[in-house]
Amino acid sequence: MPVWIGADRRVNAADEPAPEQAKENAVEQLVKRARASVVVISFRGRDGQPVGVGTGFVVKSDGLIATNLHVIGEARHISVRTADGREHEATSVHASDRHLDLALVKIDARDLPTLELGDSDGLKSGQPIVALGNPHGLERSVVTGVVSGTRRINGRSMIQIAMPVEPGNSGGPVLDMSGKVHGVVTIKSAVTQNLGFAMPVNALKPMLAKPNPVPMDRWVTIGALDADHWEAKMGGQWRQRAGRIVATSQGRGFGGRTLCLSTRPEPKRPYEIAVSVRMSDESGAAGLAFCSDGGDRHYGFYPSNGNIRLTRFDGANVFTWRVLHDKPSVHYRPGDWNTLKVRLEPKRILCYVNDELVVESDDTGLKSGRVGLAKFRTTDAEFRRFQLGDKLPAARPTAAQVGAITDKVADVTGSGELNEDVVASLVDAGPTTAVLSERAKRLEAEAEQLRRLAGEVHRKRVRDELVTLLKGKPEKVDLFHAALLVAYMDNEEIEVQGYRDELDRMAAAIRERLPKDAPPVTKRAMLNRYLFEENAYHGSRTNYYNRSNSYINEVMDDREGLPITLSILYIELGKRIGLKLVGASLPGHFMVRDVTDKDEPQLIDVYERGKVVSRDEAALRVVEITGVRLEKEHLEPAAPRDVILRMLYNLMGVARQEDPTAGPLPYLDAILAIDPKRSQERWVRAVLRYQAKRYRAALADAGWLLENEPDGVDLQRVRRLYNAIEQARPKP
Repeated sequence: MPVWIGADRRVNAADEPAPEQAKENAVEQLVKRARASVVVISFRGRDGQPVGVGTGFVVKSDGLIATNLHVIGEARHISVRTADGREHEATSVHASDRHLDLALVKIDARDLPTLELGDSDGLKSGQPIVALGNPHGLERSVVTGVVSGTRRINGRSMIQIAMPVEPGNSGGPVLDMSGKVHGVVTIKSAVTQNLGFAMPVNALKPMLAKPNPVPMDRWVTIGALDADHWEAKMGGQWRQRAGRIVATSQGRGFGGRTLCLSTRPEPKRPYEIAVSVRMSDESGAAGLAFCSDGGDRHYGFYPSNGNIRLTRFDGANVFTWRVLHDKPSVHYRPGDWNTLKVRLEPKRILCYVNDELVVESDDTGLKSGRVGLAKFRTTDAEFRRFQLGDKLPAARPTAAQVGAITDKVADVTGSGELNEDVVASLVDAGPTTAVLSERAKRLEAEAEQLRRLAGEVHRKRVRDELVTLLKGKPEKVDLFHAALLVAYMDNEEIEVQGYRDELDRMAAAIRERLPKDAPPVTKRAMLNRYLFEENAYHGSRTNYYNRSNSYINEVMDDREGLPITLSILYIELGKRIGLKLVGASLPGHFMVRDVTDKDEPQLIDVYERGKVVSRDEAALRVVEITGVRLEKEHLEPAAPRDVILRMLYNLMGVARQEDPTAGPLPYLDAILAIDPKRSQERWVRAVLRYQAKRYRAALADAGWLLENEPDGVDLQRVRRLYNAIEQARPKP
């Protein structure tokens, strides 16, 4: 039977290529077009040698490359090799998103062939796809497969693809048969070879529309060690985050040795050094280094493969090392945080694990030198609370403290209910959290209750500090410290003072660049330049409701946040350089007002890189987000108390999605501690406490409502709840 093509040409069906041949031809033509847009991306380690290779693809002809964030490495110099074989050094990271594992890299190039972005929402299960990448260094390899469906992986919506994914494929494009990009290859299945996952290309589009460019000289400093305090030696990767130092990758020294030395001068003996360390793999080693010459000569005190070891390193290889002690210790807790301390006296070295003396050595082979941290082999290690001084405090509670706290909780742990009175009594009782956590590990049957109690004590202590802080005169309140306390309430490992010091350093860096008697407009321009251009602070676009955006310390770590957290940072930096900035609590979108010049106050949208907006523009933004009108009172200066309450409501909304019953309770506790008269919040807390079987606390809330009879509360419902609690609570 003839098949007609066009209006004037006829061929026989037998002359057509077979379906499989036609498919192969289509793939061949597609790949021929697409390969020119696929690039090889590599990043170098501290020693300048390549340590990672992946794939990217051109999305704009002027040198904009899409890939995975993990492909470019964090704080690394990046190289891009285009299809014509030319090598390009990246000039900036145009945009990045840690949660989505996506990045856009900029190179200095022109007229590069691009790939067209499709609509990943339109993908169908079973649809044929093609992926290009550089698996195991085999550049621009091609693999075909089909879409298996969509899956939620680690809170991200991803495309499941039925095709082989190997190291080096990451960052490559997933194409439909017309050559449009629908995904970015991200991870390989750990279950089967022919299965992988890709981020939908629609997740990349907001990053193209709202980039957060970071020049390379700034990119390589993100998370980097503070050069004023630390110096890394012998390679490896040392990074700082959330008040900790994290060591990954092997060092160049024998056995994977790498050092991170303090810049502080060595004190006169006797003196002590200490640090808390936790390792990902106990077959490795990590701990303290001291008497270091900055090279191969130093002492090391560290856990190693199950033992506690003290070693004198006199050179680069194992034959120049002298192991002074290598034995197991009952005081060491594998897989947990352990505090190591060394006391250096004129003629002896004393080494402690969790305050217990485990080594006493009279070795004097090394007399003096720098102190710091050491890591060996492939384990990852975290370090916190590094200390250096004449006499350091004990890391663990004293026996008297343990006894006092244990007595206080003795009647609580068996009742099945958290006693609010005991929580209050423990606030000023010393290192409560550490004591209770330790006891929880020894008494497994009581562990959950004790951990909850320890957490409540910590949160109440922080709430009390927050309430006291917010009672001050609004103009005197340290809003940044209050915001840090909100984060500290959820994460007791945050080094609050460290972030306060970092804010002061940022402000000092801005002041140094301002001319004397700079007018407000110049100060604000420099503040904008420092934050948004040089350090790439930006509004979170693709992961707006992530908890990290509400924690001011993580906003500083990741340089990404909500309008309210970015505004707090902006206000507090502005205050430190002589600007008078206040919060403007617009519905749905927090802004800042510059009232330095009372005659011409400016409304600033920090979420949009410090853009000055008119009242009409602000009103339009509010209508778009909330559907309500902007009123005059919305532009009034927001009191610190109201700013913190708004942050707590944001976190409560996120927590409700994660755990509708227990999730909101810590934030309701904080809200009601700040403003006890909020009756609707007290009603909600009473219900949630009842559902969590915290009957005594639930009765207290229901009783408060019945006693005070606030407007807007259905007292009949409250009485029914009160009776239900009385029925459910255990009888004495």
